[in-house]
Amino acid sequence: MATIDPLAEIVTLLKPMARFSKQVACTAPWRIYRDGTGEPFYCAILEGSCRIAFGTGPAVVLLTGDFVLAPAMRALRIESLDAPPDLPANQPEKLGEGLFHVGRRDGSTDLRMRIGHCRFDTHDAALLVSLLPDQVIVRDQPRLTTLIQLIDEEARAQRAAHELVLERLLEVVLIEAMRSASAIATAPSLARGLADERLAAALRAMHMQPERAWTMAMLAQEAALSRSAFFTRFSRSVGLPPMEYLLIWRMALAKQLLRQPGLGLEQVAQRVGYGSASAFSVAFARRTGMPPARYARAHMM
Repeated sequence: MATIDPLAEIVTLLKPMARFSKQVACTAPWRIYRDGTGEPFYCAILEGSCRIAFGTGPAVVLLTGDFVLAPAMRALRIESLDAPPDLPANQPEKLGEGLFHVGRRDGSTDLRMRIGHCRFDTHDAALLVSLLPDQVIVRDQPRLTTLIQLIDEEARAQRAAHELVLERLLEVVLIEAMRSASAIATAPSLARGLADERLAAALRAMHMQPERAWTMAMLAQEAALSRSAFFTRFSRSVGLPPMEYLLIWRMALAKQLLRQPGLGLEQVAQRVGYGSASAFSVAFARRTGMPPARYARAHMM
């Protein structure tokens, strides 16, 4: 049986699509504010340094070569290191196609960055994004900068099959960013759980056999841990109790299956680990707010 990669499965189901990207040149002092969109946002620092903060979180200094990914962007503040507290927000000035400037008109450019906004082309985005970290910061990974450049070139070229190519490139960027950051991650997330060999075994088992009647004891056995040790370690690393994670993943799969023509409720129920259509219907309605039959009618492919 082929090995299942949980991170790749989730990113593939999210179906990332590019909205737009641009290169921004900055002359200090400067500050940019953006309201939260709840959609994916990335930023690659090509040259220079700055500060970035999401929501009410702490500001983080970014340097040349750093990459930031927010799967669901909260309110954003990004600014020069010398920006005084009372500096008003700047409006980026368009210089050309995909090229903008922020800050003083005179003086030399002290920062260049490429930023991009995306969307997830799936009805299950909120459910799946809840399994990802709020933000990822990757230091000194030239591969990501190269990938971002490829995305920008592909978006502008408008060649045949460019939407498919963009989707695949964005999938690679998301996976590369999260696996690059997993080794140093401190916030709970799926990537941090996968970096733990014991927990990764249990996560892969859940994704490989979602139809199996998993119990806490069975998952702990996959991780070669006691039930209490497994529960504590999984919850601390992933940010959710094991059975809650399993439920979220099963519901995401169920939504995908319900959109496919020709599958009855009994078949969908069996594929996501429920012994009957009625038990599945109760769990699905409790989680999503509507019965599965109604969901299927509303979202049939």
